[in-house]
Amino acid sequence: MKPLFLAHGSPMLAIEQNAYSQFLQATGANLKPDAIVIFTAHWETEAITISSKDDEYETIYDFYGFPDELYQVKYPAKGSTKIAELVGQMLTAKGIQIAYNENRGLDHGSWTLLKHMFPKADVPVVQVSVNPNRSPEEQYAIGEALQGLSAQNILIIGSGVTVHNLRAVNWGQKEPEAWAVEFDEWLIQKMNNKDTHSLFQYEQLAPHARLAVPRAEHFVPLYIALGSGGKEALAKVIYRSYEFGTLSYLSMQF
Repeated sequence: MKPLFLAHGSPMLAIEQNAYSQFLQATGANLKPDAIVIFTAHWETEAITISSKDDEYETIYDFYGFPDELYQVKYPAKGSTKIAELVGQMLTAKGIQIAYNENRGLDHGSWTLLKHMFPKADVPVVQVSVNPNRSPEEQYAIGEALQGLSAQNILIIGSGVTVHNLRAVNWGQKEPEAWAVEFDEWLIQKMNNKDTHSLFQYEQLAPHARLAVPRAEHFVPLYIALGSGGKEALAKVIYRSYEFGTLSYLSMQF
């Protein structure tokens, strides 16, 4: 059960049928996890916080200005206190500060993806927050702490976006901007070469880093997913496209 980094893009993904939603559907159809642990860019906390509940999640609509149809979508997945406790123990064992949350629902960083991948909502989900203020090394270490989950048939997903600058989107543009492509190419090359030293210094070394990642909340789930794959994992591009010229849908398997 190899860890994934998946782009969640626009909330409209939940109700759209396009090449990316079809990719998510096909990916989910080939996976039979016993549980899902998903790190979402749309839940930020100081301590890494783990959803801990066994009953059904509320569907959170953490956006505004979209069609009414989108606000009718429900994703009634249930949680798992057992898996939440396991995640907490593994992180704590590596000295990573954690907290638990028994009330928060699933935000659109989670349910827009999972609705396509597991439409029956029959796989327990443990949602985990991110702290974008931690260094890339620390993000990677969070993933490393959870390496054993894959062997237990638990799917780890980092939900974010590599190139995420809403001020740079060009509505209606079909072709990607060269700088967005160059940034992703740099990431792919460094991941393929297992060059974590450079990846940890992406702000200084990657082309157009400040433009691609003006704030790190959508970017750090990549490092968590990468770390959870382990040092010997092969980084594989499983999907890649761009929307509005700059919004990347680069998705990876580790």
